[in-house]
Amino acid sequence: MAIKAVLFDLGGTLIKTASPPEIVRRILARYGQIKPIEDIALAHEKAERSMAAEDYSLSYYDFWVKWNRIILGALNIRDDNNFLAKALVDEWWDNADVELYPDAGETLRELEKMGLKIGIVTNAFKKDIEEMLKRVNLPAAFDVAVGIDAVGKPKPDPEIFMFAVRALNVKPEETIFVGDSLEKDYFGALNAGLKAILLDREDNVKREDLVKIKNLRDLIDLLKKHFL
Repeated sequence: MAIKAVLFDLGGTLIKTASPPEIVRRILARYGQIKPIEDIALAHEKAERSMAAEDYSLSYYDFWVKWNRIILGALNIRDDNNFLAKALVDEWWDNADVELYPDAGETLRELEKMGLKIGIVTNAFKKDIEEMLKRVNLPAAFDVAVGIDAVGKPKPDPEIFMFAVRALNVKPEETIFVGDSLEKDYFGALNAGLKAILLDREDNVKREDLVKIKNLRDLIDLLKKHFL
Protein backbone atom coordinates (compact mmCIF):
# COMPACT_ATOMS: atom_id res chain seq x y z
CA MET A 1 0.00 0.00 0.00
CA ALA A 2 1.40 3.38 -1.05
CA ILE A 3 2.37 5.91 1.58
CA LYS A 4 0.14 8.99 1.79
CA ALA A 5 1.51 10.72 4.90
CA VAL A 6 4.74 11.23 6.79
CA LEU A 7 4.66 12.15 10.47
CA PHE A 8 7.68 13.44 12.37
CA ASP A 9 8.80 13.77 15.92
CA LEU A 10 9.78 17.40 16.54
CA GLY A 11 12.63 17.90 19.04
CA GLY A 12 15.70 15.88 18.07
CA THR A 13 14.26 15.11 14.64
CA LEU A 14 13.26 18.32 12.86
CA ILE A 15 14.34 20.83 15.49
CA LYS A 16 17.53 20.90 17.51
CA THR A 17 17.63 22.31 21.04
CA ALA A 18 19.95 22.32 24.00
CA SER A 19 19.39 19.24 26.14
CA PRO A 20 16.70 19.56 28.84
CA PRO A 21 19.28 19.20 31.66
CA GLU A 22 21.37 21.98 30.10
CA ILE A 23 18.34 24.26 29.85
CA VAL A 24 17.52 23.59 33.51
CA ARG A 25 21.14 24.26 34.47
CA ARG A 26 21.14 27.63 32.70
CA ILE A 27 17.93 28.84 34.29
CA LEU A 28 18.82 27.69 37.79
CA ALA A 29 22.24 29.34 37.50
CA ARG A 30 20.55 32.68 36.82
CA TYR A 31 18.99 32.43 40.27
CA GLY A 32 22.16 31.35 42.06
CA GLN A 33 21.45 27.63 42.07
CA ILE A 34 24.57 25.96 40.67
CA LYS A 35 24.10 22.25 40.14
CA PRO A 36 26.19 19.66 38.23
CA ILE A 37 24.72 18.74 34.87
CA GLU A 38 24.96 15.05 35.80
CA ASP A 39 22.73 15.59 38.84
CA ILE A 40 20.24 17.55 36.77
CA ALA A 41 20.11 14.77 34.18
CA LEU A 42 19.25 12.23 36.90
CA ALA A 43 16.61 14.58 38.32
CA HIS A 44 15.10 14.99 34.85
CA GLU A 45 14.89 11.21 34.45
CA LYS A 46 13.19 10.98 37.84
CA ALA A 47 10.58 13.52 36.76
CA GLU A 48 9.82 11.54 33.62
CA ARG A 49 9.40 8.34 35.63
CA SER A 50 7.34 10.00 38.35
CA MET A 51 4.60 11.57 36.23
CA ALA A 52 1.43 9.47 36.42
CA ALA A 53 -0.88 8.78 33.50
CA GLU A 54 -3.47 11.24 34.82
CA ASP A 55 -0.86 14.02 34.98
CA TYR A 56 -0.85 14.18 31.19
CA SER A 57 -4.39 15.56 31.35
CA LEU A 58 -3.24 18.58 33.36
CA SER A 59 -3.02 22.00 31.78
CA TYR A 60 0.24 23.05 30.17
CA TYR A 61 1.35 25.19 33.08
CA ASP A 62 0.25 22.83 35.85
CA PHE A 63 1.95 19.87 34.16
CA TRP A 64 5.33 21.53 33.76
CA VAL A 65 5.26 23.14 37.22
CA LYS A 66 4.65 19.69 38.75
CA TRP A 67 7.43 18.22 36.57
CA ASN A 68 9.83 20.97 37.63
CA ARG A 69 9.04 20.57 41.31
CA ILE A 70 10.09 16.93 41.06
CA ILE A 71 13.38 18.03 39.48
CA LEU A 72 13.97 20.66 42.14
CA GLY A 73 13.18 18.21 44.92
CA ALA A 74 15.61 15.68 43.50
CA LEU A 75 18.24 18.43 43.45
CA ASN A 76 17.50 19.27 47.11
CA ILE A 77 16.39 22.79 46.20
CA ARG A 78 13.81 23.69 48.83
CA ASP A 79 13.97 27.47 49.00
CA ASP A 80 11.95 29.29 46.34
CA ASN A 81 10.80 25.91 45.02
CA ASN A 82 7.50 27.29 43.72
CA PHE A 83 9.12 30.36 42.18
CA LEU A 84 11.82 28.33 40.42
CA ALA A 85 9.34 25.74 39.17
CA LYS A 86 7.43 28.53 37.44
CA ALA A 87 10.60 30.25 36.22
CA LEU A 88 11.64 27.06 34.49
CA VAL A 89 8.36 27.10 32.57
CA ASP A 90 8.39 30.81 31.77
CA GLU A 91 12.05 30.99 30.67
CA TRP A 92 12.44 27.59 29.05
CA TRP A 93 12.33 28.45 25.37
CA ASP A 94 14.45 31.57 25.72
CA ASN A 95 17.24 29.31 26.98
CA ALA A 96 16.78 26.39 24.59
CA ASP A 97 18.89 27.41 21.53
CA VAL A 98 16.10 26.36 19.18
CA GLU A 99 17.19 25.82 15.57
CA LEU A 100 16.12 23.84 12.55
CA TYR A 101 18.29 20.89 11.58
CA PRO A 102 19.95 21.72 8.22
CA ASP A 103 18.50 18.62 6.56
CA ALA A 104 14.93 19.28 7.73
CA GLY A 105 13.98 22.15 5.44
CA GLU A 106 14.92 20.56 2.15
CA THR A 107 13.31 17.26 3.17
CA LEU A 108 10.00 18.91 4.05
CA ARG A 109 10.01 20.83 0.76
CA GLU A 110 10.59 17.62 -1.18
CA LEU A 111 7.78 15.82 0.64
CA GLU A 112 5.42 18.65 -0.25
CA LYS A 113 6.42 18.37 -3.90
CA MET A 114 5.67 14.65 -3.75
CA GLY A 115 2.12 15.45 -2.64
CA LEU A 116 2.43 13.73 0.73
CA LYS A 117 0.63 14.92 3.83
CA ILE A 118 3.02 16.05 6.57
CA GLY A 119 2.51 16.19 10.31
CA ILE A 120 4.07 16.28 13.75
CA VAL A 121 3.50 14.03 16.75
CA THR A 122 5.50 15.07 19.79
CA ASN A 123 5.63 14.66 23.56
CA ALA A 124 5.15 18.35 24.05
CA PHE A 125 2.13 20.53 24.58
CA LYS A 126 0.53 22.63 21.86
CA LYS A 127 2.10 25.74 23.37
CA ASP A 128 5.55 24.10 23.21
CA ILE A 129 5.00 23.21 19.56
CA GLU A 130 3.99 26.77 18.77
CA GLU A 131 7.02 28.16 20.60
CA MET A 132 9.44 25.91 18.74
CA LEU A 133 7.92 26.49 15.31
CA LYS A 134 7.84 30.27 15.63
CA ARG A 135 11.57 30.32 16.46
CA VAL A 136 12.60 28.57 13.23
CA ASN A 137 11.93 29.30 9.58
CA LEU A 138 10.14 26.17 8.47
CA PRO A 139 9.58 25.95 4.73
CA ALA A 140 6.45 23.81 4.96
CA ALA A 141 3.04 24.07 6.55
CA PHE A 142 2.10 20.99 8.54
CA ASP A 143 -1.25 19.35 7.90
CA VAL A 144 -1.46 18.35 11.57
CA ALA A 145 0.57 18.97 14.73
CA VAL A 146 -0.32 16.75 17.68
CA GLY A 147 0.96 17.22 21.23
CA ILE A 148 0.21 15.33 24.41
CA ASP A 149 -2.64 17.65 25.35
CA ALA A 150 -4.56 16.55 22.24
CA VAL A 151 -5.21 13.13 23.80
CA GLY A 152 -3.79 13.38 27.32
CA LYS A 153 -1.30 10.64 26.53
CA PRO A 154 2.36 10.75 25.44
CA LYS A 155 4.26 8.59 22.99
CA PRO A 156 4.62 5.61 22.86
CA ASP A 157 0.88 5.33 23.60
CA PRO A 158 -0.83 4.32 20.32
CA GLU A 159 -3.62 6.86 20.78
CA ILE A 160 -1.44 9.89 20.11
CA PHE A 161 -0.34 8.40 16.78
CA MET A 162 -3.90 7.44 15.87
CA PHE A 163 -5.15 10.94 16.64
CA ALA A 164 -2.83 12.29 13.94
CA VAL A 165 -3.73 9.53 11.48
CA ARG A 166 -7.44 10.24 11.88
CA ALA A 167 -6.89 13.97 11.52
CA LEU A 168 -5.11 13.37 8.20
CA ASN A 169 -7.86 10.99 7.03
CA VAL A 170 -5.39 8.27 6.14
CA LYS A 171 -4.90 4.70 7.30
CA PRO A 172 -2.12 3.74 9.75
CA GLU A 173 -0.50 1.49 7.14
CA GLU A 174 -0.43 4.45 4.72
CA THR A 175 1.58 6.49 7.23
CA ILE A 176 5.27 6.56 8.09
CA PHE A 177 6.57 7.95 11.35
CA VAL A 178 10.11 9.32 11.60
CA GLY A 179 11.69 9.96 14.99
CA ASP A 180 14.90 9.66 16.97
CA SER A 181 13.65 7.61 19.95
CA LEU A 182 13.68 3.84 19.55
CA GLU A 183 11.04 3.23 22.21
CA LYS A 184 8.80 6.28 21.93
CA ASP A 185 8.96 6.90 18.19
CA TYR A 186 9.95 3.73 16.37
CA PHE A 187 8.22 1.03 18.39
CA GLY A 188 5.45 3.40 19.44
CA ALA A 189 4.55 3.96 15.79
CA LEU A 190 4.82 0.27 14.91
CA ASN A 191 2.54 -0.68 17.79
CA ALA A 192 -0.02 1.80 16.48
CA GLY A 193 0.04 0.13 13.06
CA LEU A 194 2.16 2.75 11.31
CA LYS A 195 5.37 2.12 9.44
CA ALA A 196 8.43 3.50 11.22
CA ILE A 197 11.87 4.88 10.41
CA LEU A 198 14.44 5.57 13.11
CA LEU A 199 16.53 8.71 12.69
CA ASP A 200 19.88 7.82 14.26
CA ARG A 201 22.14 10.77 13.50
CA GLU A 202 25.06 9.45 15.57
CA ASP A 203 24.65 5.82 14.47
CA ASN A 204 24.28 4.72 18.08
CA VAL A 205 21.70 1.96 17.56
CA LYS A 206 23.46 -1.17 16.34
CA ARG A 207 20.56 -3.33 15.19
CA GLU A 208 20.00 -4.94 11.82
CA ASP A 209 16.24 -5.41 12.23
CA LEU A 210 15.38 -1.69 12.03
CA VAL A 211 14.61 0.65 9.20
CA LYS A 212 17.10 3.40 9.96
CA ILE A 213 18.53 6.58 8.44
CA LYS A 214 21.39 8.80 9.61
CA ASN A 215 19.96 12.05 8.24
CA LEU A 216 16.68 13.29 6.85
CA ARG A 217 18.09 13.63 3.33
CA ASP A 218 18.12 9.83 3.13
CA LEU A 219 14.38 9.74 3.81
CA ILE A 220 13.39 10.76 0.29
CA ASP A 221 15.40 7.99 -1.40
CA LEU A 222 14.11 5.44 1.09
CA LEU A 223 10.52 6.46 0.42
CA LYS A 224 10.93 6.26 -3.35
CA LYS A 225 12.67 2.88 -3.26
CA HIS A 226 10.54 1.05 -0.72
CA PHE A 227 7.32 2.85 0.16
CA LEU A 228 5.89 4.63 -2.89
